[in-house]
Amino acid sequence: MRAATILYKNEQAGLLTQHDDGTFTFKYNDTWISNHSKPAISLTFPKSQQTYHCDFLFPFFYNMLPEGANRQIACKLNKLDLNDDFGLLLITAKNDNIGAISVIKVG
Repeated sequence: MRAATILYKNEQAGLLTQHDDGTFTFKYNDTWISNHSKPAISLTFPKSQQTYHCDFLFPFFYNMLPEGANRQIACKLNKLDLNDDFGLLLITAKNDNIGAISVIKVG
């Protein structure tokens, strides 16, 4: 299992987890849910107490990944398998993003 804290404008909004069976979950922090001034991180993740499940990396997060030659270079430099989407997300989305979302590895 691997996990990442999802930051919205450098504040902890939730937790993204890749489980051992390859599935993914995303859950908002309780404090994020209870603060009505905090927005949803995406239209595809409305603020809710529910845990969101997906058999593959959620499209919202997948769309943050580099593509083509940039993906190949990032994987080669970081010794990642080209198919390790979550590993690539952990490497590239911690501080080199356009927008308000950052992804920080837990542990």
